[in-house]
Amino acid sequence: MRFMMLMIPKGYETAAPDVKLDPERVKIMMAYNKALHEAGVLITLDGLHPPSVGARVSFAGGKPLVTDGPFTEAKEVLGGYWMIDVASRDEAIAWAKRCPASDNEVIEIRQVQEMADFSADVQEVAAAGFEALPRQSRKG
Repeated sequence: MRFMMLMIPKGYETAAPDVKLDPERVKIMMAYNKALHEAGVLITLDGLHPPSVGARVSFAGGKPLVTDGPFTEAKEVLGGYWMIDVASRDEAIAWAKRCPASDNEVIEIRQVQEMADFSADVQEVAAAGFEALPRQSRKG
């Protein structure tokens, strides 16, 4: 089962474009990332630049409208993510609990939808033309 662990750092929604990372915090987080890798559960991970250098595309009335960051209405934004492949939701939670997050950080855990989660007719429509894409967990 694949899960995304989404890092939500409080206050990141107003972070400056040139936010500086604390090397000691990065070192601690990299040790956690290494543990995920060595356990064979890590698929990928990335940190994200702050919303102040991002953009949103909305589709009100069916027409794309681009809004540059920062997004004043945002209360929570993503700071990064891990994609992991584990046996259960409980195992994903156990890994999130091991993260050396600080007091202002929250990790949201979301299971990735697998093709097998859908009815046969939805699978047929969703997979049309995308046969080369992975349809299920690497372990599944």
